[in-house]
Amino acid sequence: MLTSRKLLLFSVASLGATGAVLLCASPAWAQSMPNIQVSMHPADGPDQVVPALKILGMLTILSVAPAILISMTSFTRIVVVLSFVRQAIGSQNVPPMQIILALSLLFTAVVMAPTAHRIDQEALSPYMAEEIDEAALYERSSDVMKDFLLPQTREDDLALFYDMSDMDRPDTASEVSLLMLVPAFMISELRTGFEMGFLLFLPFVLVDLIVASILTSMGMVMLPPTMLSTPLKLLLFVVVDGWSLITHSLISSFQ
Repeated sequence: MLTSRKLLLFSVASLGATGAVLLCASPAWAQSMPNIQVSMHPADGPDQVVPALKILGMLTILSVAPAILISMTSFTRIVVVLSFVRQAIGSQNVPPMQIILALSLLFTAVVMAPTAHRIDQEALSPYMAEEIDEAALYERSSDVMKDFLLPQTREDDLALFYDMSDMDRPDTASEVSLLMLVPAFMISELRTGFEMGFLLFLPFVLVDLIVASILTSMGMVMLPPTMLSTPLKLLLFVVVDGWSLITHSLISSFQ
């Protein structure tokens, strides 16, 4: 142990000495290295501070982008349903979870494309053209997102969060707060995803029951039913073009 530590220290010292020799041996290269300095100077006015605050705000939005993707898009329902499909078939880790996530992201992009286009046309483009300020950008973007979130949210779930927060229920859709709408939307998406998953499980469970009954009636109780039911479920899924049906059902469920 002591010998290994001495060898490590000797290697580090040798590398440091070699670097120092190279720097001293090539002064021209050392002089061409850039000199990086970080300094702070007093701002002459708000015009010099606002761009920095905008950059900070954009970096903050990018840091919470995964949370926005999960909580304010169709990603939750899609990934739940696709995960149920894999479990219903009983094919262990096929398709891999990476494929499930990739499909979920692609399906989410398809579903959210009209909403993203509206945000770009009604909020982002006018803001980039300096026709509106940050407050108008947030308000217009929120209105577009509400148009997507509200039809997918159950009224009971939305009322639940308003009751728990002791806030008055809104009279119109424009008065709904995103703070209440987003968690209600997620709960509704989980409920819808579980409902679709239940419907997907039914035909595969039926195959399992039929195979188990046939094996029991033949006295082959030592043979695991999954050895026969799994190939039959895969065959059934392929024959009915299951991936196409699931894709159509998932995307059309948001329309």
